[in-house]
This record gives sequence, structure tokens and C-alpha cells, in this order.
Amino acid sequence: MRFRNREDAGEQLAQVLASYKDQQPVVLALPRGGVPVAAVVARRLGAPLDLVFVRKIGVPQQPELAMGAVVEGEPPLVLRNPEVIGMLDIDDRDFDRVRDRELVELERRRQAYLAGRPRVDVAGRTAILIDDGVATGMSIRAAARATAARGARPVVIAAPVAAVSVAADLRREVDAVECVEEPEDLFAIGYYYADFSQVSDEQVRRLLAEAPPTAPPLAPASAGAVPRL
Repeated sequence: MRFRNREDAGEQLAQVLASYKDQQPVVLALPRGGVPVAAVVARRLGAPLDLVFVRKIGVPQQPELAMGAVVEGEPPLVLRNPEVIGMLDIDDRDFDRVRDRELVELERRRQAYLAGRPRVDVAGRTAILIDDGVATGMSIRAAARATAARGARPVVIAAPVAAVSVAADLRREVDAVECVEEPEDLFAIGYYYADFSQVSDEQVRRLLAEAPPTAPPLAPASAGAVPRL
């Protein structure tokens, strides 16, 4: 077990990300598990904290197996996993049914967590997307693509732990991937935490209430390169 809990993971990840502080980054958490990690990083970097509402689209009979992911937006960004879809012969109707259910949950979370809180404008800013771990990379890849489409530059994926092969794959899409641990065999994200208890809606709301909801004006010198996504 590498981390005591998500807060400890956030402290260790913040050390890895320390060099980004001068870029005036925006920290974007994937709720719910990524929020306690990201809250610590945002505090250490002096960065605003916001959320990216993304949901894995799980196989109907195996919900932990991702056949895609969906991110909030008008329209929502939908990412498909053709390998899983083809292997299990999943038709469009089954995919769309699960996608629509996850869109309902995205809206529930948006209403539950934001409560009128202003969203951070990421255009032209370094955006650091954080989850508590990356297994398949499907959700955070979709979140990165959606964030790049909003004009963020560069786009950085960060996590306390990520499978080394998945991290390498993500590096071909985003500007950087930063991790504390990149094991060959991930097994399960929870394996790396002594305490990996579920994060509640109330905990998410509390952490957001403690974090600044807006970003300071962007200094001209901090503008980064155009993202590859």
C-alpha cells in the first residue's frame, strides 16, 4: 500500500506536480474519488479547483468493464471502446441505454455539487486533470479530450497511480502524464491505498466549498503550447 488515503496520495502527487505552480494551472477533479486528491493538489499549487463530470459507460452485465465514457457538455462528448464493444458484440441500443443512464447521473451530480458555484474558464490555461487512479484510462481520456475542446493548453493528466501501459498510451494523446507510481500490473487501484473508502456527495461539496471557485487573471507569459488533443 503506497498511500494512507486519498489525502496522502494528494500530498505525494502535489510534490510531483510542484513545477507546474508557476504556470497558474487549473486543477480539474474527476468526481467523486478524484476530488480529495485534487483538493490537496490545488491547495499546494495555489490553483482553483473545478470538476469534470465524466462517467464510465460500463458493459451491461459487467459494469466495471468500460465500453466507453461520457463527459458533460452541449452536446456531451462520448468516447467508445471499440475493442470491448466488438469483443462482446454490444449493439448501439445497449450502448445508448447505458450512456443515457450515465447522463442522468452526471446531471444529478452537477446539481448536487455545484449549487450555483461558478465554473473555471480553462481556455488558454494549463489544465491538470486528477483522479485517484487510472486503470483503463477510458474516463480520464474522455475528460482530457473534452477539456482540450474547451481551449485548455496544455492538458496534463495526473494520478497517484496508473498502469504503466495505460500511462504510456495516454502520453501519446496529452501533453503530459504525471504519476507517483506506474506499476506494470495495477490489479486494482484500491490495492495501493490503506483507506480507499467511498467518497460521499457531502465530502465533495465540503471540499469544493473550501477551494477557490475562480482563477486569477492569466499572466501572458504563462500561456502554453497548443494541446495535441
